[in-house]
Amino acid sequence: MMLRRETLRLCHTFTLLMCMSASEDFDWTKNHRTSFYFGTFPTGFSWGAGSSAYQTEGAWNTDGKGMSIWDVFSHRKGNILSNETGDFSCESYHKVKDDIGLMRELKLNHYRFSISWPRILPRGTISEHVNEKGIQFYNDLINKLLDNKITPMVTLYHWDLPQVLQEKYGGWQNVSMVDYFNDFASLCFERFGDRVKHWMTFNNPWSVAVEGYETGEHAPGLKLKGTGAYRAAHHLIKAHAKVWHTYDTKWKSKQKGLVGISLTADWGEPVDTSNQGDIRAAERYFQFYLGWFAGPLFHGDYPQVMKEYIGRKSGQQGLGASRLPVFSAQEKTYIRGACDFLGLGHFTTRYITQKNYPSGLGDSYFADRDLAELVDPKWPDPGSEWLYSVPWGFRRFLNYVKSEYGNPMIYVTENGVPEKKYCTDLCDAWRMQYYKDYINEMLKAVRDGVNVKGYTAWSLLDSFEWDEGYSQRFGLFFVDFSNKNKPRYPKASVQFYKRIISSNGFPNQREMESWKRKAEEACFSSNQLLAADPLRGHMEMVSEIVVPTVCTLCVLLSAIFFMFLLRRRL
Repeated sequence: MMLRRETLRLCHTFTLLMCMSASEDFDWTKNHRTSFYFGTFPTGFSWGAGSSAYQTEGAWNTDGKGMSIWDVFSHRKGNILSNETGDFSCESYHKVKDDIGLMRELKLNHYRFSISWPRILPRGTISEHVNEKGIQFYNDLINKLLDNKITPMVTLYHWDLPQVLQEKYGGWQNVSMVDYFNDFASLCFERFGDRVKHWMTFNNPWSVAVEGYETGEHAPGLKLKGTGAYRAAHHLIKAHAKVWHTYDTKWKSKQKGLVGISLTADWGEPVDTSNQGDIRAAERYFQFYLGWFAGPLFHGDYPQVMKEYIGRKSGQQGLGASRLPVFSAQEKTYIRGACDFLGLGHFTTRYITQKNYPSGLGDSYFADRDLAELVDPKWPDPGSEWLYSVPWGFRRFLNYVKSEYGNPMIYVTENGVPEKKYCTDLCDAWRMQYYKDYINEMLKAVRDGVNVKGYTAWSLLDSFEWDEGYSQRFGLFFVDFSNKNKPRYPKASVQFYKRIISSNGFPNQREMESWKRKAEEACFSSNQLLAADPLRGHMEMVSEIVVPTVCTLCVLLSAIFFMFLLRRRL
């Protein structure tokens, strides 16, 4: 058994090295902005939709769940827009059957969700307490998915660290998180691994590090400028590698699963592709964003440009060592190749140009990059402050990943577009256009030779969008958060995406035009249902408040009348 395991590991390493040796330079001058392509994806391509535990489950203190850093962060006034929380959110904890019905309606091949660490380990560690009710919830979800022929794709960490680990150790600033996370992951492999074959350790660790420990916009809300993000990322990378090795040595031969990571990044296009300064700035943008995490996993170390820039600025600031932590030679060997597939989240694009930030301005991840981000005012804006629709950037992004990391196996794990909070029109033409254009650019990338195996629309439901609260709605299904039952209504994009899935792409122009018509017709009935919602709310008030009140009054009047009759007889 040991010999077989070592042989498998050598084969994996050899395959990865062959892929790396096949890396090629990215052609910045190549025109990727071509007309719409009609065609289909390879047979077996997997279509899905995604969610995360804190954003959708609700039930924040139900059935023995412990507190997460997001429970605490969102309960502090001023951290979240309109002081909203994910306490109840979509109530998906209580609506598993309903939500799987929505997935069946879409004809999804897979569903991506995350497991809440504090729901199954309320005190953070496996040695203290395992919450069997939390385990049962995820068992039921996984079993119901499989019963409906939907493949579960599981994220182990979508930002909801147990609060007790933040308070006791400082969260991801402390290297002890590596072992605690490995224990949590091992418990998940033990309890769910016989049925789950696609695991992702972390979702968008860039946000965990930068927004959690540099800007403080996300939980735990720390502002450790110039150091906090780098230290957190260092521990996240080590934690991923340890979990991958644990699965590889203990579970892989029995469970036959894959362990990857989901990294999210925008595309950075040089303002002028003939200007070497802009090209170098765009390369820096990528390496400080996605390469920060992918570099160690595929090449064994941080990108050289990160080491150079952060090291130089640290020296200029009078520091004795770089603010970027260092991997030992042993750690580099351990980390390199610890990835069975690469999950990629992508939403938008920026133009990038060179901009020097003097070191005297202070420590900052953003200043370390020496670049400026710009947007084209002509890019479509659905109402978000940060997300512009730039489909051609998606193809460029996928091709750059192919050239940089030797064409790894890729699953697109997040891609979608929001609308504003108070938009209740379910005929979401802008979302249909976004999906049409972005998925088509992904199809072109597949034709370019990029090894994309699946696509996950973000998201299945409108949900709690972190520091933005409920102000941005990414869902294919509209959720009425004002109604305690959190009813779901299909937007037009449900029918549109469903037809992309059924056709495995874009068969021809005539058929696509009929998709949009049918989707808009379908959303008309949904709009009528949504318009009737205030009436249902009124009826709920009648049934829940007025009726009991009237009944109580009737009982009281009957009692008074009865007493009056008794007095007359006496």
